[in-house]
Amino acid sequence: MDKYMLIALKEAKIAYIKGDVPVGAIIVKDNKIIAKAHNCKETNKIATNHAEILAINKACRKLKTWYLDDCVLYTTMEPCMMCCGAIMQSRIKKIVYSVENPKYGCSSLLKSVDIVNNVCKNESELLLKKFFSNIR
Repeated sequence: MDKYMLIALKEAKIAYIKGDVPVGAIIVKDNKIIAKAHNCKETNKIATNHAEILAINKACRKLKTWYLDDCVLYTTMEPCMMCCGAIMQSRIKKIVYSVENPKYGCSSLLKSVDIVNNVCKNESELLLKKFFSNIR
């Protein structure tokens, strides 16, 4: 699990460098990464450009289906309501995330999804703290 989260963290660092909230996401199927993404909300000036949404879109294009029920989503932050909706719609059965999102996190909405949290938590927290301390 940690090896995939470390790759999601690399995506989060790309978002950080671009000036976006440092969140990264990857989607894994059959132990292969099929999609990687990072937040691009500020970069692209599009509210829905969250890492999870972008990764889901890439995975759907790659697999040529919107059914991602055999996939696992790794994300560096607990998904928001919008991202949870996309997770439910895509039928993803498992998500793994690093840190809770006390302001916008909605993973409790994912009743039929296996959730693992606190994976590589310290690394994600440090990156987020660094980002927000730089903009405040």
